[in-house]
Amino acid sequence: MAEALVDVLCFIDGSEDEQVDQDDAVKVLEGVAHVVTTLPSDQQRELIALLGEMAAAETDPVRREFLEDFGLIDDPS
Repeated sequence: MAEALVDVLCFIDGSEDEQVDQDDAVKVLEGVAHVVTTLPSDQQRELIALLGEMAAAETDPVRREFLEDFGLIDDPS
């Protein structure tokens, strides 16, 4: 599930104006960020750890950078 979410968010984040309306893209990314920040602390830590593992295994530099940036969620602890 995390892999599919990252695929969608990476596409939206890297899309051009002709592909995705940029206002809609921002709304989607902000919506996901809001959901992530409202997760319980233990779930946030699990997600951050999973994203870190995914980034470490990623061979595509663009996707790796996206995963690393996504993992910069403030640690709630």
